Amino acid sequence: MTDINPFDSKAILDGIRRWVEIETPTEAPAQVNKLADLVAGGYRDLPATVERIAGRSGCGDHLIARSSWGQDAPGILVLSHLDTVHPMGFIERLPFRIEGDSAFGPGIYDMKGGAYLAYHAFRQVCADPARSPLGVTQLYVSDEEIGSPTSRALIEQEGRKAKYVLVTEPARDGGKIVTGRKGVARFEIYIKGVPSHAGTRPEDGRSAIRELGNIIQTLEAMNDLKRGVSVNVGVVRGGTKPNVIAEEAYAEVDMRVPTTADSDELVPRILNLKSRTEGVSVKVVGELNRPPYEKGNAGAALYEHAKTLAAEIGFELVDTATGGGSDGNFTAPHTATLDGLGVDGQGAHTHYEQMYISSIEPRARLLHRLYQTLR
Repeated sequence: MTDINPFDSKAILDGIRRWVEIETPTEAPAQVNKLADLVAGGYRDLPATVERIAGRSGCGDHLIARSSWGQDAPGILVLSHLDTVHPMGFIERLPFRIEGDSAFGPGIYDMKGGAYLAYHAFRQVCADPARSPLGVTQLYVSDEEIGSPTSRALIEQEGRKAKYVLVTEPARDGGKIVTGRKGVARFEIYIKGVPSHAGTRPEDGRSAIRELGNIIQTLEAMNDLKRGVSVNVGVVRGGTKPNVIAEEAYAEVDMRVPTTADSDELVPRILNLKSRTEGVSVKVVGELNRPPYEKGNAGAALYEHAKTLAAEIGFELVDTATGGGSDGNFTAPHTATLDGLGVDGQGAHTHYEQMYISSIEPRARLLHRLYQTLR
């Protein structure tokens, strides 16, 4: 007997629950791999192959599931991540539960809900004897929440081969889809001064902390919210005792930029920061970790197509740009990319993280229609 509605939200939610109840902090690779076992098992009865890439550098494995058809030409790449930010044991604080239209659980919104929808929609495509025009490749990575250090090369390689990239990060602000994300840069600043006794020989010292104060003011002045540029000095350390002129100081900096032109201008400016104090050295290391994801022509056309499909399903698909990075940042510069295709909800990375059950069916249907109609 066939299911009357292959997109029944209760049945899909049961599947999401199984993924959520395996906790997967990025730093717990054995846990991530436990979920990877479950995900890989879901493809065994489908016309698909699953490749597993062993984890490294303390991260879990990555999975690539490829449809058995359409792999000889550029197709659809679906990007999802299995890791979450929540530490082990967080599920005791945030157990899976349903209250009204909300289902709660660690990572349910960011992004196990969306990752499961993409898998479920692929199952439905496989159930149709008529194959979709393009092959579908689903990449599940284990390290997105820390910037995708071990999966970036894989994402870029698969992204360049694809014609379209669909990213199952959660929807924004009531179901909006993402067609732009800021680029993310990270820097570490090391300052070395000259120590001396702050009481008896202050003139002999050169304070690394004072120089860090100069640098923080320079960095803060780069903030330009109208332009969409944000620079945040988020961590500072320095000195040893209150009566010692500080020999060393250190800072960690996060920068977000909306365009490649902004990153080309500002990244070198930060890397070339100089000391204003004689006898004090400044060393800056860092880079653009994720390139800006700008709404190019190909991405705009892909959005318009998705918007038409959503209207046919019965909802309006509105797009937005966001300051947070995703794996879509790595593919958008060269391949039509659409992000925020996951579930709607709220509270990513918090103790009240939740997805809206009412978003399951329309968004699963949208992914399914994208698989069916992209050519």
